[in-house]
Amino acid sequence: MTRLLTRRDLDALLEPAACLAALRDGFLAMGTAMAVPGQRLRTDPPFPGTATAVLPGIEAYTVKVDAKSPDAQPVSRGVICLRSAANGELLALLDSATVTAWRTGLAAALGTHVLADPAEDAVVGVIGTGAQTELMLRGLDVLRPYGQLLVHDTDFDRATEFAVQRGGKVLGSATEIASAADIVLLATWSRTPPLTLADTREGQHLTSLGADEPGKRELAADLLDAALVVVDDRQLVAAVGALASPDIDTTLGDVLRGTHPGRADATIRSVYAPVGLPWQDLALAWPAYERAERDGVGRRVNLPG
Repeated sequence: MTRLLTRRDLDALLEPAACLAALRDGFLAMGTAMAVPGQRLRTDPPFPGTATAVLPGIEAYTVKVDAKSPDAQPVSRGVICLRSAANGELLALLDSATVTAWRTGLAAALGTHVLADPAEDAVVGVIGTGAQTELMLRGLDVLRPYGQLLVHDTDFDRATEFAVQRGGKVLGSATEIASAADIVLLATWSRTPPLTLADTREGQHLTSLGADEPGKRELAADLLDAALVVVDDRQLVAAVGALASPDIDTTLGDVLRGTHPGRADATIRSVYAPVGLPWQDLALAWPAYERAERDGVGRRVNLPG
């Protein structure tokens, strides 16, 4: 029997603190040798992309099949197949957009927490107010206290609604956010970088989710050259092509394991620019499935009939 887990099911099953712990464990485990590395395949529409992942200690693997609409702001639509590592049984089908948003936003929150100045009154600024921004903030809420929240989006009404919900203040531009915030979170579809080196200051941290596809760029080249740039996976970042290898200083896993000091000097600008990793889907899908089995969440179907 296969369990079907919709967006509503997953929102009820997933918990930020547990997800953050699973993601941290995954970053630490990914420094060890793996029998089957995670893989990502991209194809042109209408053919789907697939991503396969395994993690040590989990007796299952995931295969994600996604399709993205070809408009200016593509939205992932698809499923994550959770299969038994023992016999290949299809254990669950999960809404991929929900899992992707959760793991991307929370992994970005983890990277931000590890790299940014730990000051409890640090001002956080967000540029872009979509689902991933909301989940970055939910993750930070679990990981650390912070001060004022500043908000910018090209859609003023959406920025205002987000600020009201979060108790933040709306600013009129990305550069105003960078000027006032200690921590800057960017989640946009920008092809033209809204921030350059001159817009930032020493000691600032920036997390950019716009490095996951070729052509997307939220931070200018001079800013990347001047900053400590941390990614989630060197090989996949190079394969995606959104960042050049010389831009990259280290990985979040290396910082978490202590093999790289991270932002050792408080005056250093730091950037976390993840592309998102297939194993992160498994890190969240497996505990969601286990909880769904325990609590009877979702619908069970016999696909072979």
